[in-house]
Amino acid sequence: MLEGTSPATFINIPAIVIVLVGTFMATMASVGFDQMKRIPTLFKITFSPQEQDLRARVDLLVAIAEQARREGLLALDSQIGDIDDEFTRKGLQLVVDGTDPDLVREILEAEIDAMVARHAIGANTFEKAGGYAPTLGILGAVMGLISVLGNLSDPDSLGPAISVAFIATLYGVGGANVVFLPVSSRLKALSEEEVELRTLTLDGILAVQAGDNPRVVADKLGSYVPPAERRAADDNVADISGQRREAA
Repeated sequence: MLEGTSPATFINIPAIVIVLVGTFMATMASVGFDQMKRIPTLFKITFSPQEQDLRARVDLLVAIAEQARREGLLALDSQIGDIDDEFTRKGLQLVVDGTDPDLVREILEAEIDAMVARHAIGANTFEKAGGYAPTLGILGAVMGLISVLGNLSDPDSLGPAISVAFIATLYGVGGANVVFLPVSSRLKALSEEEVELRTLTLDGILAVQAGDNPRVVADKLGSYVPPAERRAADDNVADISGQRREAA
């Protein structure tokens, strides 16, 4: 546009049909229609992800550890319903129900593994599209060049045919590297963040079940928190300890 090219130059219906529709159909053949229906939701997750607040989760688990040491594990039963995170609720309910620690770990790790598998399917959809799009772009370019070679005697048709060839390649390579593959990478990164949060939660729940001191729980879980955010978590533990001393 800065050099005077009109944006309309990059709009070519045959190229759109060959590359975009072709990529959609090829991807659907790979992952199925049900997964393709999730694409709008996956885009929403990519650009508006749920915040994974590690420090807040540490604060929550430290507070739970404090209550468990003071009142016993059964006292947590009335508080479980107030916790927003389903994974945390499930783990604490297992603890309150007296489930063996090894079984608690096994169940929660199975939950994490299942979540990772679900997330991998979503990221794989965009990764597949990122692989097919450049190939469909080349296919469009070949089709355009075939049209050019078949109509050399008609100079008026050469421009549109060559345009399809180049624009199809642009759509394929651009769509893969600007949209599909970056979205796939972003979904994988978000999945890793959630795995880290759930692993932190699992360690915290097992520490609560073991009756660890809240300070020990904070130190154990603090390794998951970025250094810049650890001071706030430590201050929270100090506040809890101070309140306990005042109550005593």
